[in-house]
Amino acid sequence: MTDTTTDTRPLTGRVALVAGATRGAGRGIAVELGAAGATVYVTGRSTRERRSEYNRAETIEDTADLVTAAGGTGIAVPTDHLDPAQVEALVARVDAEQGRLDVLVNDIFGGDFLVEWDVPVWNHSLDNGLRLLRLAIDTHIVTARYAFPLLTGHPGGLVVEITTAPPITTPRTTGSTSTTTWPRSRRSGSPAAGRTSCATTAPPPSPSRRAGCARS
Repeated sequence: MTDTTTDTRPLTGRVALVAGATRGAGRGIAVELGAAGATVYVTGRSTRERRSEYNRAETIEDTADLVTAAGGTGIAVPTDHLDPAQVEALVARVDAEQGRLDVLVNDIFGGDFLVEWDVPVWNHSLDNGLRLLRLAIDTHIVTARYAFPLLTGHPGGLVVEITTAPPITTPRTTGSTSTTTWPRSRRSGSPAAGRTSCATTAPPPSPSRRAGCARS
């Protein structure tokens, strides 16, 4: 007799952590992991009780509800991924409650409001620029540092790094127009071979970011 649950929800019994799942790509990935049957821990700084400095209405609780509605189990954990103690406590909770971690999605940012378009770089706020870099880079490093030991505890773990990359522009040979392509997911390792895999993907910027690029 065929197990149709496994066929339709191949991630049943698997555990994912989507770091930076309040909105956008992180939320979308979390929901799809839930639709595949996974238990998904969703993290971020915006909750129903308190917004982050980004000051947007979306919350991690809303994302968790969407994960559950899609067929998975969504668990919201407020976490500032720049704070090592909070990240360590997050991973310890996943370990205590699930005993494993199969997928780590590093999608943390929340620094769009710090970008200064149409401003010469020497006039940018140094504090804002350094804060942006910390939100974009340090958060991922801190999360990897504490999550990797649990992730590698079982064969076939997957790490997905999400970042926005500039377009690759290639001039056409027939004129002055150009085509733009966006980097897609790059993956190494093989879950089937029992190794931990890593995928890096760079989705296109939001329309506001693209507009900013055009004005720069």
